[in-house]
Amino acid sequence: MSTIADNISLVSSRIHAATLAANRAENSVQLLAVSKTKPAQALREAHAAGLRDFGENYLQEALGKQLELADLPLIWHFIGPIQSNKTRAIAEHFDWVHSVDRLKIAQRLSEQRPADLPPLNICIQVNVSGEASKSGCTPADLPALANAISALPRLKLRGLMAIPEPTEDRAAQDAAFAAVQNLQASLNLPLDTLSMGMSHDLESAIAQGATCVRIGTALFGARDYDRP
Repeated sequence: MSTIADNISLVSSRIHAATLAANRAENSVQLLAVSKTKPAQALREAHAAGLRDFGENYLQEALGKQLELADLPLIWHFIGPIQSNKTRAIAEHFDWVHSVDRLKIAQRLSEQRPADLPPLNICIQVNVSGEASKSGCTPADLPALANAISALPRLKLRGLMAIPEPTEDRAAQDAAFAAVQNLQASLNLPLDTLSMGMSHDLESAIAQGATCVRIGTALFGARDYDRP
């Protein structure tokens, strides 16, 4: 039975191979471990194997893990949908937010980010495939939203995040990720982050410029939504 350390090694090898195949610089792609529904001990094992960046979707679950793991120098990324009543806790307890898709949420995060913390790193989530079930701003709304967020204090706009419609068709994967890269390039802002690609499509995402791949299942196994 493979361990989390074994899985990290396998995923890291996939990232390395994809980076080389895309003629990109070594270490230009960050591995973000998506740890929703996984116990704090699993994150502790992943940290022992070399990871420090963890992505969480559910606020209360994440806050509990942060308390349990307060002895570790972890970097916390919020990657789930954001409700207005959750922005204060997110602003106070996370280093990154990948899922901002409207100005109201960004304004609240800006206002509620404690002054003694560094600026909160922000990615705008774009609904690149136009799926009704997915969060994210439309490509048409992106330029105005990006310009508005980039002007807010206590925030640092870093780039875009996307979750394209799942497909095993490599050409379709490439097209969706290329569209996100093109959207970012069109913004004419000093951005350095493309958060895209998951366990099943990280090779395509890296080929199209991803700088951060969000990996859960390939590291921790299937998610346990019944875990208390």
